[in-house]
Amino acid sequence: MIIRDIRQFAEIRYQARAYLTYLFTRNIHNRMPEPLFESVLVQLDKIAHEVNSFDAIYVLDPKGEQLIENISNDHKFRIGKGSNRSSKAYYYRAVRERRCILTDPYPSSLTNDLCVTASFPLFDESGVLLYVICMDVSLVNIIKICQSTRLDRLFAGFSKIAYSSFSVALFMIASIVFVHGVENFFVLGVNPSAIRTEDMFKSTILLTLSLAIFDLVKTIFEEEVLGHSKKTKSGGVHKTMVRFLGSIVIALAIEALMLVFKFAARDETENIIYAVYLVGAVTALLIGLALYMYLTSRKKSKIRQSN
Repeated sequence: MIIRDIRQFAEIRYQARAYLTYLFTRNIHNRMPEPLFESVLVQLDKIAHEVNSFDAIYVLDPKGEQLIENISNDHKFRIGKGSNRSSKAYYYRAVRERRCILTDPYPSSLTNDLCVTASFPLFDESGVLLYVICMDVSLVNIIKICQSTRLDRLFAGFSKIAYSSFSVALFMIASIVFVHGVENFFVLGVNPSAIRTEDMFKSTILLTLSLAIFDLVKTIFEEEVLGHSKKTKSGGVHKTMVRFLGSIVIALAIEALMLVFKFAARDETENIIYAVYLVGAVTALLIGLALYMYLTSRKKSKIRQSN
């Protein structure tokens, strides 16, 4: 769960920072003509009523010392006045960058769960730092905030259930195909004198298709159910596509070879044309796969150059 939440946060981080920046700037001007601390507290109270899913809101002075007790919906979190936060990333990054920043996930000292902190520096008209406003939000809640509606969250849950169901069904199919492929090997082993080239090819095709389906199931389950980011897996979809199509090409090529042996053994040379058609289909798939790999690698190289 923790790894999945961190990956999800990495995907929505810029959205989260944009939202929190908007929240701060809508209520508090970061350059204050009249730096009245009481007016800042009034605006923080408005923010606290607008966003219920935060752990704590607090104010730091220019040296990083906390000026008030935490503003929180939980009474036991209303602590912290006088604490020095100058060594914290949410303080020195906001001071250095002079803009609203959002930290990486870290263990909260209040809840012991992973949280992130948004910090917003306030200056006077001359650009002198007055305060740093900080808001702690749990990692789970910041992800929920960026999922815009309840309907989105319900749909995300439904999608996971659907993908899980398809994954289970496809895995069962892969298992059945695998069992049939292995059964043919056992039959050949019991009666070696009855070994036919056709049976050997059939077992190879079944096992190859089983592997291709399993590889597809693995990718679907990892990315759509477990939430593994496609960015963190080096070309996950690309590799799966290549391996899946490669397995299909191998299976079709074996099938074409099997037809050649079958028709030659039966002296049905007029039917070999069907094997030729199948070889043509395999060739077309290989050309398409090669074109796909070329265009994909070319696109990646352009992205690297632009970066």
